[in-house]
Amino acid sequence: MARRHCFALDLVDDATLIADYEARHAPDSVWPVVLDHLRAQGVETMEIWRTGDRMMMIAEVADDYPRAVDAPTEIDDWEQLMWRYQRALPHAAPGEKWVPMQRIFAFGETR
Repeated sequence: MARRHCFALDLVDDATLIADYEARHAPDSVWPVVLDHLRAQGVETMEIWRTGDRMMMIAEVADDYPRAVDAPTEIDDWEQLMWRYQRALPHAAPGEKWVPMQRIFAFGETR
């Protein structure tokens, strides 16, 4: 059964950079090696949502996520490219990009 993880990250507040970032995430624009690496780690589906310069990523992952897999060198290249557009949240650890979010409410579920 897949589990859901949500993460947050900010973009540099620049309309041109935000448009370029979105273009790099348009259908068939993300590098195939990046998508293959996500699948290898156990990511089954992923969505990124944006409002202003704030983003939220929702990932449905396998029970054994994250799987220990070697990252191709292109992954570092992709991450360096993405840092051009992204900026860490104020409370992120040094070098941390996507910060895990904590669910605080679930309509229709009892805990």
